[in-house]
This record gives sequence, C-alpha cells and structure tokens, in this order.
Amino acid sequence: MSLSHCKYGSNTQTDYSYSLHSLPMAENYGKRLVRTLFDFRHTHVTENLDVKWVTLLSLTNLRSVSKVKVVSFLMGLTLTFLIMASYILTWDRKGLLLTSSPYQLRSVSSPPAQQQLESPSEDNLIDMKLLVKTIGSKLEYTPRKVPDEKDVVGTDSHLFSVIPRHFLPGIKSPCWYEEFSSEVSADPYRRNLFTQRSKSFKTVCDHLRTNFHQHLYQRGSKQFRLRCLPFFYIVGQPKCGTTDLFHRLLLHPEVKFNTMKEPHWWTRKRFGYIRFKDGFQEGFPVEDYLDLFDLAAHKIHEGIISGNSSGDHRALITGEASASTMWDNQAWSYLQTDREETEPPFLAQDFIHTVQPGAKIIIMLRDPVERLYSDYLYFKMANKSAENFHQKVADSVQLFQSCLSERTLRSCVYDTSLSNAMPVRLSLGMYIIFLLDWLTVFNREQILVLRLEDSAANPKVTIQKVFAFLSVGPLSEQVEAALTKRPMSNTRRTADRNLGPMLPATRDFLREFHQPFNHKLASVLDNKAFLWSNT
Repeated sequence: MSLSHCKYGSNTQTDYSYSLHSLPMAENYGKRLVRTLFDFRHTHVTENLDVKWVTLLSLTNLRSVSKVKVVSFLMGLTLTFLIMASYILTWDRKGLLLTSSPYQLRSVSSPPAQQQLESPSEDNLIDMKLLVKTIGSKLEYTPRKVPDEKDVVGTDSHLFSVIPRHFLPGIKSPCWYEEFSSEVSADPYRRNLFTQRSKSFKTVCDHLRTNFHQHLYQRGSKQFRLRCLPFFYIVGQPKCGTTDLFHRLLLHPEVKFNTMKEPHWWTRKRFGYIRFKDGFQEGFPVEDYLDLFDLAAHKIHEGIISGNSSGDHRALITGEASASTMWDNQAWSYLQTDREETEPPFLAQDFIHTVQPGAKIIIMLRDPVERLYSDYLYFKMANKSAENFHQKVADSVQLFQSCLSERTLRSCVYDTSLSNAMPVRLSLGMYIIFLLDWLTVFNREQILVLRLEDSAANPKVTIQKVFAFLSVGPLSEQVEAALTKRPMSNTRRTADRNLGPMLPATRDFLREFHQPFNHKLASVLDNKAFLWSNT
C-alpha cells in the first residue's frame, strides 16, 4: 500500500506500571528530595480520597434549607474540588486530570523557589547513577535489521518510479533527463506545494518559469528536463550550527543549494505533515522536491548542451540542510497506527540510500547539555527561566527513566508519544543512537561528523575539512577571507541571552546523564573530543 493512501491517526501505546523515583530539583537542590510519581497508564482520579468536611450548617439550619439547594451546593463544591485537584496533580500539564495521556506526571512537589541552590548531595545522585548504569548496559545492543530494498520501494512506488537507478555519467551531481509532459508546459510550478510555504522559493519559481523552455532538451518529438537530487545532505542536529554551515558553504562557487535550507521532505512533507500537531494535510510529491534544485539543474544543463566536456557544470554539486533528517521518523507512528512495534519500520536514511547509495552525509553536533538549553530558549514560550528549564529537564529524565525500565534504549529514543510528553527534547542529544542507525546503511567514509565548538573556534579549518570531504576545488583568497570572517548565523536572541546560562546544578545533572552516550559516540568516532569533557 502506498504511503499516499495512509490516513492520519494516533499512535497505539502500551500500558506501563508506575514506579517511584527520586530526582534533584532546581529549588533547594541538594537539601530536599523531590519525589515524582509517574504512571504510564491513563491517569484517573484516586478512588479513596479522604475528604474531611467541616460542618457548614447546623442540623437546625439544615431543616430550613430545601434539599435541592443542599444537593446543588454539595455537587458544586465537589466539582470545584475535583477541578482544583486535577490541576494540582498534573502540575500545569496540558489538559486536566480527566484528559488521559500515555505518558503523564502523577504528582509533583517542589520546595520553595526562593531557597538558594546548593551542590547535590551524594544521596540525591543515587538514582542518576543507577540510570547511567542502566543506559550503559543497554547501549550495547545488536544493530537494527535494515529492511529489504524491495520493502522500502514498496512503501512508495511513485517515488522510485520517478528517480532512475542510474544517473548521468561525468556529472558530479546525481542528475538525469526526465521527459517533460506538454500538459504542464504552461506553468511547471503552478501546483508546487513548496511555493505556498516559502515566499523565497515562489520568487525563484517566478524567475525560473520565464525562461523555462530554454532549458528543455529536444530529442525527436519529445522534450526532456534535467532533474537533480542533492549530492550531499546536512542532516542534523538542531541548534548545532547547521544554518551557519549552510550559509558558509553557499559562498563556494561549486556548491548550489536548493532554495530552501530546510525542506523537511524526507521526514515530514512527503508523508503529508508540516507540523505534526496540525495533523495530516497533503503529501508533497517528489516532483515538488526536485523543483527545489532546478536552479542548479539549469546551470548543469547549460554546460551539457554547450558541449564543453571540461566545463564547470561537471563539478557543480547540490545539497540541502534539513536538521530533522538525522532523527525525525515520527511520521510512521501516525501512518501505521495498527502496528504494535514502538520503533519505526523504516528510517529516512533507508529511502535516501535506496535512491542514492553514494550520497555524502554531514552531521553537526554540539555538547548535548548546551544543545538542550539552546533548544529550550529557541522555542517561544511564556515564563522561560533557568529554574523552569531545570524542572522540565527533571521531568523529561524521569519520563525517560520510566520508559527505560520497561523497554529497550532504542525504542525509547524513537518513541513518538514519549517524545511528545517530554517538556524538552532530551532524546535529540542522544546522538549515538541515531548515528549507529545511519551507519547501518551508509559507509563510515560517506559520513562527516563535525563539532560546533570546533567550527566556532576556527571556522576556516572546519570549512576546509568540509570542502575536502565534498571534493570541491580550493577557494580564492578573497572568497576564503569572506567566508571565515562571516558572522555566525542564527545566534541567540537578545531576550534569551538576558536569561543567562542554565543553573550549575542542571548542567552537572545533564552532564552525568549524557555521559554514557558521549562515551559510546567518542568510541565509535575514535575521537575523545566528542566526550565534551572540557566544555
């Protein structure tokens, strides 16, 4: 069944028993334990609430009041009590207690906010030490079974009918000639869904359509257009400098990006999702995605028809930079609601590798502790603060710990409902889980892993490493100077900078949590810099 026929639905969840865990919290850190109860079943109002009613009316006065008024009063008071209790028990979560959720906090108690933070005591770290030990033991797992190519193709027959198995020889970018139908000759971009979402791409399309027919190749009675896929992909991670790298690479004359930095096509839009919270909308066909690379395709085509066998067109490469490609496989939980598996049956890299086995993959990473705080500050929300961040981190770790007590590490990292329940995107910093899955389909030589810290300290060295990886020619001194002097892109907003750094207690807490993931990552990459021990 084609993915285009799949309908939107909610993910089926497994019920879980609840357990009690202790966690150090922001307020009065190190003095008092904050105990949080998590229930991985649907939450219900406690049956045996013991309410001590105060005598409101004497027996004599009660006789003078009608029974209807008394009953109405008591029912109203009871309803008010239940509503207040639901707010208290869910601690400002979305929805009242009467609204069930697969992953939900049962109750939270917190010490006074004004008390001063102190260093965590040894007792407070016992649960974290156990959690770290559990993570370390579960990190040694058998690599996933890569799906058969025929099963990947079977999920979207149209995608694999559009893209050929072989590309033009002698051209660095993966390009081919596609027969152009006269039915769409009037306006080839009229139905492109990306033009409805991007003003910049709409402007580009307005330019492209004016001389579109000049870039068609005539052979007999048929016309053909050149199509191209990205030569390389910057796949992740969010808040790790992908935007900055994108803009620096654009300065190289041999690099021709798509018009949009982050089309999010492989992970969301081809399945019909723009934002998952908005539900299923309309699937973006592969033809719309290929239109994003028409500027580069026109340049390459001009070189081909000119007959210049050693022209610059042969060296031109295309690329895109969607920071969701590395980790985001949530669409499957909405598309296949009848499956019991908690892990996605296919990953974005399965499709990219199937259509383009020789693709180059670039991954930008950052100290996961700092990445999480930057991610928290990036999203617009009320009442942001270092204390609020600490509380959200504590809640997220508790949810992850509860999942890990019942399931595998990998299934918890990919679980969509768990991810949606977490107040912060904790799982995105577990880089090694995603990297290992990319290494199941792509060779190590095809993947370049960089650190934001290195790029920020010496952009020239980092960009030269990328150019060598992509096998593009050297830059002129003038272009190289402009590239290295370019200010950092997508920096923190002023209001967010004014909030200051995260609390030292939060940083220590997160650093210990991420320790086993970083150790595994450094081991796989054979580079101790990925321990982030000196950050």
